[in-house]
Amino acid sequence: MVALVRLRTPLALLGAALLVLVGPPLLTTGSGTDSGTHIPGLRLMVPNTPGGGYDITARTAAKNAEDAGLTRSVEVFNLPGAGGTVGLTRLVGERGNGKLAMSMGLGVVGAVRSNDAPRTLADTTPIARLTEEQDVVVVAKDSPYRTVDGLIRAWKENPGRLPVGGGSSPGGPDHLAPMLMAQAAGIPPKNVNYIPFDGGGELLASILGNKVAFGVSGVGEYRDQIEAGELRLLAVTGPERVPGLDAPTLKESGYDVEFTNWRGVVAPPGLTDAERGRLVRLLEELHDSKEWQESMERNGWDDAFLTGDEFGAFLAAEDERVVSVLKELGL
Repeated sequence: MVALVRLRTPLALLGAALLVLVGPPLLTTGSGTDSGTHIPGLRLMVPNTPGGGYDITARTAAKNAEDAGLTRSVEVFNLPGAGGTVGLTRLVGERGNGKLAMSMGLGVVGAVRSNDAPRTLADTTPIARLTEEQDVVVVAKDSPYRTVDGLIRAWKENPGRLPVGGGSSPGGPDHLAPMLMAQAAGIPPKNVNYIPFDGGGELLASILGNKVAFGVSGVGEYRDQIEAGELRLLAVTGPERVPGLDAPTLKESGYDVEFTNWRGVVAPPGLTDAERGRLVRLLEELHDSKEWQESMERNGWDDAFLTGDEFGAFLAAEDERVVSVLKELGL
């Protein structure tokens, strides 16, 4: 069995594409000046399209930080392209900018490798890992596939004719999860017809329009569509079932796969210790706030909090792990 990360997470696409500036200044609980978390003019970049996991995480974190009085008027903006590496290149080019940070995760680690990106996460300032979540295997509500076994039987018959969509570039979580599924089912990963999308928002339209046979993405990205009956959930990729969702794990379905994803925040290189410290403190205070804890519980996200140098060491280890898994899969 190949297990990429023992991490798990799961909010909804609701209104994500409509927000660029997340809410007005909230003064009811303070401004963050007492705890040293207020960063005037803070901007949070999302390196993929609205509605994806990075977008949902960033907008939730920004609103929760404002609601908790930790800072004010955080601007969240999208800069999609090349699996997150366009945003990464922009971030690294903002050397010394202590008022900019980027929402990211395992997908950016993989995209750096698959796109041979000129900049890597080693060029950034690691701030914090926030959450972890499972992926979901979903089809449109009118799909002929009603169980994961039925889907995989058809997939094995002709892998190339059943395209699978994911919200990440090759090497990212939504690519690695179906590749591990294929391997466990006896399908050569090289035969899989994987179609990458720049985030879960773009992928959703193709699943609903039956342009892909099935999709793989984060629980939090599609939970609302699953609960509304627009998507049929066939399986989850982690070690345990997701509370509130009626679907087996891949492992209990007979496929020896456990796979999970994570998300975090990095900043430009060249920050002073004080600038880095303020960003870390902001996310530490956010992590401990009731607003964030309620968001975690409401959206089924699992806590994966890790800051600073420890997060930096984790990023380096993830890069090595992605390379190792891609080699094992023959990709």
